[in-house]
Amino acid sequence: MFVPNVQPQTVPATIAASTAEKPVLIADRVAEPSAKKAVVEASVPRVESTNITALIDIGFGNKLYIRGEGPGLSWSRGVMMNCIADNQWRIALRASSRPVAFKFCVNDLTWNAGENYTAGTGAEVMLTPTF
Repeated sequence: MFVPNVQPQTVPATIAASTAEKPVLIADRVAEPSAKKAVVEASVPRVESTNITALIDIGFGNKLYIRGEGPGLSWSRGVMMNCIADNQWRIALRASSRPVAFKFCVNDLTWNAGENYTAGTGAEVMLTPTF
């Protein structure tokens, strides 16, 4: 069996000093990003949407629209609502500094009867419009 003749070497003082520093633990590295994330999340304001649900069956093939004054709404052109059941239509509007005023339209043509509806920012509104 062959054994090489290896001479021990001394480690230079600068390398020895740098390796003598406190080791970094993996747990320290894992905790650091989440701490930064918590600070970022705390500084971002929470935006609450206004959720409007219409409880009405408008018949197969028809669509319910919403028109009004508020984020993403206009009185001249409707925004189609999402049909979530045979008699439920829903839309989530971005947060607004003012209350939202609105009306429903079947196929963006026929307006619901009565006065305009209003909903505040972050409100959950369930209405049964009549046409």
